[in-house]
Amino acid sequence: MNHSLRSSLICTAAVAVSALSLLAPARAQFGGPASAPTTQVHDPAALKPPAGARVAIIEFEDMECPDCARANPLLREAAAKYNIPWVRHDFPLSFHAWSFQAAVNARWFDLKSKKLGDEYRDAVFANQPSITTLEVLRTFTEKFAADRKIPLPFAVDPQGTLTAQVKADYALGQRVGIEHTPTIWVATSQSRGAPFVEVVDRTKLFQLIDQAIADTKASR
Repeated sequence: MNHSLRSSLICTAAVAVSALSLLAPARAQFGGPASAPTTQVHDPAALKPPAGARVAIIEFEDMECPDCARANPLLREAAAKYNIPWVRHDFPLSFHAWSFQAAVNARWFDLKSKKLGDEYRDAVFANQPSITTLEVLRTFTEKFAADRKIPLPFAVDPQGTLTAQVKADYALGQRVGIEHTPTIWVATSQSRGAPFVEVVDRTKLFQLIDQAIADTKASR
């Protein structure tokens, strides 16, 4: 069984206990549109575009989730094509060995610039199959930083501030009702249409964005 298939099978399992003491069952999402579940939203407060934006992509992701890696290039393409915000929330699953630390690392690069943090996330997703342990992740991160002439400290989060931010994002996902990764919405403001629509079938992402943009224009 190859690594990708093995990861897919592992990620489809429900989580009963979180090693991060976050205590919420969740799983990674795999398969085609017919098998992709919808999310029962409990608290929609986070499902809206940032201030000043009419349409945005909102994603809850796990950096070790293979399906998140598959979705990543499409979401990046869509955000660039439509010039809309792509709001990326951390939702690291407890059965993934290094996803939480990767999220913390990404936030450390965010401190340099949000662009750099997103480049790190994209690079991790692109190289995900070769990142097998925390030690390999550290080596990958050191090279990523060195290639950009950025000194990476031995401890990227000595005060625990970034860890708290990742946990806060996870807690936000729990309040929303996240049950799988990736969970993706197209969200709108000042719209006559639905304020947010979950992207269950990613082949329809551009169609959903087109509709959201049309709905916001119609509401003016």
